[in-house]
Amino acid sequence: MPWKVDSVVSQRLELVKLVATQQLGVAELARRFGVSRKTVYKWMARQVDGEGDLSNRSRRPRGSPHQTDRAIEQRVLELRDAHPAWGGRKLRAVLTREGLRSPAASTITEILRRHGKLDPESAAKHRAFQRFEREAPNELWQMDFKGHIPLTAGGRCHPLTVLDDHSRYSIGLVACDNERGETVSTSLKKMFQRFGMPGQMLMDNGSPWGNDRENPWTSLTVWLLKLGVRVSHGRPYHPQTQGKAERFHRTLNAELLSTRAFRDIDDCQSQFDPWREVYNFHRPHEALSMGVPGDRYQPSTRAFPDQFVKWESAPDDQVRKVQQEGRVDFRGKTWHVSKAFRGEQVFLRPTNIDGKWEVWFGPQCLGQLNERDESTRRVVRRGD
Repeated sequence: MPWKVDSVVSQRLELVKLVATQQLGVAELARRFGVSRKTVYKWMARQVDGEGDLSNRSRRPRGSPHQTDRAIEQRVLELRDAHPAWGGRKLRAVLTREGLRSPAASTITEILRRHGKLDPESAAKHRAFQRFEREAPNELWQMDFKGHIPLTAGGRCHPLTVLDDHSRYSIGLVACDNERGETVSTSLKKMFQRFGMPGQMLMDNGSPWGNDRENPWTSLTVWLLKLGVRVSHGRPYHPQTQGKAERFHRTLNAELLSTRAFRDIDDCQSQFDPWREVYNFHRPHEALSMGVPGDRYQPSTRAFPDQFVKWESAPDDQVRKVQQEGRVDFRGKTWHVSKAFRGEQVFLRPTNIDGKWEVWFGPQCLGQLNERDESTRRVVRRGD
């Protein structure tokens, strides 16, 4: 199903924020968002002059010397009501951004506890863990489906999530009515056109981007490789590999999915869009020192290509076409690669070990084959 267009305010805000990163020019971002440069400058001027509330931020004054403790406490409760899953540290960061003299996070927590806004059992579940992240935006995007949710009009919604590893920026939150590869590629194409191309994407081993550990390739992952995007699959039964995506799903469930009812796919998308705006530009993130993902994210300078990347073989490469059953003939033997590569060319590249060859498709090493090992006739992935 086509990706429903973001709300006007969300789209304008996101465009202005991306222009501010100075990673891409106004002309390029205007093209990706489908508007004129004149329109972009108009939205930028409105935000600078305060004539348009593009970001839906609070209109409370930044400074208020006569603010009373009672008023601050009331603001804490207002924010908590608007965002029931936010704790003391996040609320303190928001108050500080609003220019208020915020009490300590522990004091805010006491305010929430005094007004019956805390669930002790829920708070006890959260534990700190060691974090790893890529050094720059768009080096790696994590992609997954959040568990499907029922719709009151019948059927189910399958939320597709794509997250930038470095910034935790939500690249896409798409309401889908299935989990087929064609649905994912249609949504990804829209993201690529708007945000540019990532260097690599990480996903689990399930459909539609994986089959199993020995043969993870699908038509969707082959499509990504042909676009020049490397593909990684998480370790089976080890969700920590995609820890940021898992954490994003917990937040999405706590702040939106578990608190709302959804009529149909369009209703889902209409509620996903404003929540994604809050997540990217307003919600303080503890892993970002209470900053927001929008402060760290920049769009990719590599634009979505008009055609697939053409890869040239190295001088010592042996080029083979993958046959109908996903096999290649090499040195008088037949080797299984994957049916997903049927009709495509792969490069067999010699290694420093006699008889061992790496099998490459575009930017990706698919694995190795060993001429001297008669026990297996398949391309073995690294780590197998």
